[in-house]
Amino acid sequence: MKKDHRWLESQGVLMSVLVTVLVLVGGIVEIVPLYYVRSSVPPIEGVKPYTPLELEGRDIYVREGCYNCHSQMVRPFRDETERYGPYSKAGEFVYDHPFQFGSKRTGPDLHRVGGKYPDSWHYYHMRNPREIVPGSVMPKYTWLHENALDTSLTKRKMEVLRKLGVPYTQEEIDGAKAAIDKQAGEIAGRLTEQKVENVQADREIVALIAYLQRLGGDIHWREAQQQ
Repeated sequence: MKKDHRWLESQGVLMSVLVTVLVLVGGIVEIVPLYYVRSSVPPIEGVKPYTPLELEGRDIYVREGCYNCHSQMVRPFRDETERYGPYSKAGEFVYDHPFQFGSKRTGPDLHRVGGKYPDSWHYYHMRNPREIVPGSVMPKYTWLHENALDTSLTKRKMEVLRKLGVPYTQEEIDGAKAAIDKQAGEIAGRLTEQKVENVQADREIVALIAYLQRLGGDIHWREAQQQ
């Protein structure tokens, strides 16, 4: 008599062994390619690691859950590229640990938002979104303008990322605090020029602005469009 699947399912030990083998094979198929992804997805020319200030701004972005409403992956469809800019390439995310692709768009995709608006737009938008975009459902993030940026772990973060393959030099790691102060001062200066009052360079909002202004700008697509 020919045995069918019911016979196999009745053999507890044999069934457990086969399921274990299946899971192991599936796991190997999923995991092994990850060890070679770095060589198969090289960085795109011009893509550089985040600066220390941008790195801190990225952590604020993650902490506040911005990825729950904003994606960072422009799909290769005309309606997306017309609205957001060139579609996203894998090589643009090689220094993101973890990447912020997102899975929902309550708000617009942000992968090409860098350079789209002046620093003051982001400053006011995070303080009160409806002041800039009437009808926006985005909550206010006023504490970002009040909280001082904690940079005590910046060097450690960079050291860990270097172990993951981000090419930070020891000089860049040692000079993280000075780099943060310099870039934050530049952003604060631009905000002052844009008529923003009482700007403090050491606030979390400045780091977040640095990160947002970096997004999608490494490939210089805006300059290419203007030529």
